[in-house]
Amino acid sequence: MWYWLFKYVFLGPVLWILGRPTVEGTENIPAEGGAILASNHQAVLDSFFLPLRVSRRITFLAKSEYFTGTGLKGAFQRWFFSVAGQVPIDRTGADAAQDALNAGLRVLSQGKLLGIYPEGTRSPDGRLYKGKTGLARLALESGVKVIPVAMIGTAKVNPIGSRLWRPAKVTVRIGEPIDFSRFEGMGGNRFVERAVTDEVMYKLMKLSGQEYVDIYAATLKKSTPTGPTAVPEAGLAPATDVTRMPDTRAS
Repeated sequence: MWYWLFKYVFLGPVLWILGRPTVEGTENIPAEGGAILASNHQAVLDSFFLPLRVSRRITFLAKSEYFTGTGLKGAFQRWFFSVAGQVPIDRTGADAAQDALNAGLRVLSQGKLLGIYPEGTRSPDGRLYKGKTGLARLALESGVKVIPVAMIGTAKVNPIGSRLWRPAKVTVRIGEPIDFSRFEGMGGNRFVERAVTDEVMYKLMKLSGQEYVDIYAATLKKSTPTGPTAVPEAGLAPATDVTRMPDTRAS
């Protein structure tokens, strides 16, 4: 109940005013049954604008830190993400990857839509970063289709580090479902998993118009301002550390 109240009463109207969100490709969302919505990740609000424009309920895998806060703020945050249908995953333990996989498979086995961010974290500079192969493992083990989703403009509404939301145009672009049944029985093969993940990331690059950078966003975030992998003021990683897909703007 709370999911729909937030969507249509408490939070949704505010997002409509701020983002004036439009959606393209809703016909690519199945009317029923499990599917993976694989999205680029520009801002925290991605997890709110996407459900706003998709009629079916979406369950996201959320980092466990959202559920472990203390005090009044922690209690509210825990309640909010719980009633919103988010599933907590611990990303720090030795079994973090398997726990996330199991949680995702449970959601999909119930015929639900599972929203995930293959990059694993928000883009630090607006570019699209290398996807993690957990996406492929989920797709191959569950047998469901992967639907690429490009969130455009959310970073302008909710810039990284900002406390206040700002008015800006948001577009949700939903691509055609990708069927990976041709790889049936090949789950666990790291080459196949990388190929599956890269195919999804290529689709996301084409949908979003982002420049693709073949390193993990988390790796870039860990780089120090003075170290050899530092990000220059122009926002581009050093050429020695970056490989780009063909057909990107930087090629």
